[in-house]
Amino acid sequence: MQLIWLRSDLRQHDNTALTAAAERGPTVAVYLLSPEQWQEHDDAPCKVDFWLRNLRELSKTLGELNIPLLIRSAPRWDQAPAVLLELCRQLNVEAVHVNEEYGVHESRRDAAVARALQAEGIAFHSYLDQLLFKPGSVLTKTGTYFQVFSQFRKVCYERLHRSMPSLIKAPSAQAPLNIASDPVPDSIEGFPTPGQALRNLWPAGEAEARRRLDTFADVQIDYYKSERDFPAKPGTSQLSAYLAAGVISPRQCLHAALQSNQGEFESGKVGAVTWINELLWREFYKHILVGYPRVSRHRAFRPETEALAWREAPQELAAWQEARTGLPIIDAAMRQLLETGWMHNRLRMVVAMFLTKNLLIDWREGERFFMRHLIDGDLAANNGGWQWSASTGTDAAPYFRIFNPISQSEKFDSEGLFIKHWLPELAGLNKKEVHNPASAGVLFGVADYPPPIVNLSTSRERALTAFKNLPSRTSVGEGHE
Repeated sequence: MQLIWLRSDLRQHDNTALTAAAERGPTVAVYLLSPEQWQEHDDAPCKVDFWLRNLRELSKTLGELNIPLLIRSAPRWDQAPAVLLELCRQLNVEAVHVNEEYGVHESRRDAAVARALQAEGIAFHSYLDQLLFKPGSVLTKTGTYFQVFSQFRKVCYERLHRSMPSLIKAPSAQAPLNIASDPVPDSIEGFPTPGQALRNLWPAGEAEARRRLDTFADVQIDYYKSERDFPAKPGTSQLSAYLAAGVISPRQCLHAALQSNQGEFESGKVGAVTWINELLWREFYKHILVGYPRVSRHRAFRPETEALAWREAPQELAAWQEARTGLPIIDAAMRQLLETGWMHNRLRMVVAMFLTKNLLIDWREGERFFMRHLIDGDLAANNGGWQWSASTGTDAAPYFRIFNPISQSEKFDSEGLFIKHWLPELAGLNKKEVHNPASAGVLFGVADYPPPIVNLSTSRERALTAFKNLPSRTSVGEGHE
């Protein structure tokens, strides 16, 4: 008997471990519910709900292949070895198959499981699946992990020219086993079920993920470069939640983009090239997670920035979290996050820079808040984005580059459509006033909208001073953990 232990790979097609297990013999699937670990990792209730819904869909498609899906409980990951060992004994399992996961806790968990199984003569096989390149295989000439994306991308391009990762054939149906699938729970204690409106935005299942990918690759990808920065336009693929849960694979995304671009990934249509670069950014941040494990321990990638004099400002932090900053583009973006579990990528940068630069509040506060609300929450991408915006990370924005939320708003939401959608209380303002009602002198006429909590120019100076006072900006390569 073969056991596939599902984690962030909730799909039947192009699933390396699933196909490998099925090729070796009769296969059973298992998923571990680990609510205490999820809470510790700040996983959002809407994300847990999305994963459960996808698990239910996957259970149906696996059922058509006669692969039963079992659900087991391991509240914390340190309980995983005992739980899996017990299941392997019950089912007389010869080998356990997994797709690799990254991050300090995930790596430790998998190593502990492998040791426990191997001690009992049960094989443990892990496969590259959620990335195009294995971490440690894309390195600088001196054998270290890249810290600059453009250099990382160049090597990835060279590797893709030599060999394109191929799609894995889905397994065929096996002979029925005398094992019933377990029901997937509707909810998990500690993770309240989101409202139906949010769930409707994110239907579960591979068919939906594939539909989104096909629609994007057929219709929108040509306009991706020109439209992705405009939050009022449907310019992005809306696939991030499906990628994070592994409902679709990066290989499937890459192949769809190549198909729309006559097989080219660095020339041809700029939309396709730009989107493939986004897939490679996702890849880059996962490699950083492995090469510099301190980032999964809530530590700055650039150690000297740990000395930054972040402000304790609980009321300002609460105003940011609750969309009450008095800066419309910030508040509209935060409402989008709170109501949909997702935020437009340009706005993720804008609100992150506002928190870390204008409010000078520690990026970890923002990183945690995002994880607790994002349906596509992913440690590597979320941490990478926050540290980029805070100028504490790899290949980060230079510390003196500070987005002005008002000019960002005027540039990327010039008509104020996005703002008015999420802040209907500002719907009566014209397209000039809507970006900065306070300076337009119209605030007294707007019910319930607050004045700005901070002066943008003096707060910008405060941030520049704080960064200039840091110890010398040393190379990060030295002494990483």
